[in-house]
Amino acid sequence: MSANSKTPLMVVISGPSGVGKDTVLQQMRLLPRPWHYIVTATTRPKREGERDGIDYFFMSPEEYAQTYQEGGFLESAEVYGRWYGVPKSQADEAMNVGMDVIVKTDVQGARTLRSKIGNALLIFIAPPSTQELENRLRERKSETEEDLQRRIETANSEMLLRDEFDYVVVNYEDKVEDVVIEIDRIIEVEKDKRMTDRYSWNK
Repeated sequence: MSANSKTPLMVVISGPSGVGKDTVLQQMRLLPRPWHYIVTATTRPKREGERDGIDYFFMSPEEYAQTYQEGGFLESAEVYGRWYGVPKSQADEAMNVGMDVIVKTDVQGARTLRSKIGNALLIFIAPPSTQELENRLRERKSETEEDLQRRIETANSEMLLRDEFDYVVVNYEDKVEDVVIEIDRIIEVEKDKRMTDRYSWNK
């Protein structure tokens, strides 16, 4: 089936920090699907092993501010003191040629995208429990205790908003393949349902 045989779809993958969104996306990339993955721009420092333009577009606060002022972000938000934005040009170029786009963002960003793209498909990745999520965050050992507590509090608040999403997929430990299979199935089902919908930004 070609990328242009159905109306392109924006798929928003979201969920609390530490739930495993990056791991899910890495596994999704292994599927032979004509999906375009949006690379998010951020002002946060690069972590070990991350690649500019692949994992994120790492920008200085000045570069980010200029892009924002020029209307270059479809969605932009400050998260834990750093800015994250979804480059509008990437989504435009991909969807204009009929490609589905996959966007990873936080819960706040997902709400913004829903307000701008009414037919966007929102998928919430949830942990098996809040305690399991806290354990995962602690195992990362990438934040100070103060930052960790702030992430845990935010994650608990975000969990309360999952009913706003179209689907909730639970990411069990060592079961990421099951999550990817479920997301792939959801996307195909939703594309069949939305064949007559048109892609457009709500200005």
